[in-house]
Amino acid sequence: MIEVVAALIWEGDRFMICQRPANKARGLLWEFVGGKVEPGETKEQALIRECREELAITLSVGNVFMEVVHKYPDVTVHLTLFNATIAEGIPQKIEHNDVRWITPSEIPNHTFCPADEEILVRMIHDYGDKR
Repeated sequence: MIEVVAALIWEGDRFMICQRPANKARGLLWEFVGGKVEPGETKEQALIRECREELAITLSVGNVFMEVVHKYPDVTVHLTLFNATIAEGIPQKIEHNDVRWITPSEIPNHTFCPADEEILVRMIHDYGDKR
């Protein structure tokens, strides 16, 4: 099982989603920014590193929003999604095909990685358009 971390970053009533590169596994699907936890890193350190590498931003990592275990045909991931805010920088499309800010009501307009679906259901339930 691979440990993966991701960030739920809000800006007002919208949260950030990123579109995976076409040439990667699950290419062009939408996801929360993040990646694999490397040996010797805490989950928080991994998330800060991944966001620096992928978006050129520095995160302030908060509490855990949700954890999910998902089995893909090629890999099983344990995904920990953290609430986070951008402490420094403006998101750049270094790694991703696209970056967007959407409201919870816009979730159905995007095709997400299957590991994120349980999280998205909770977000629609918890936030709807109430944020």
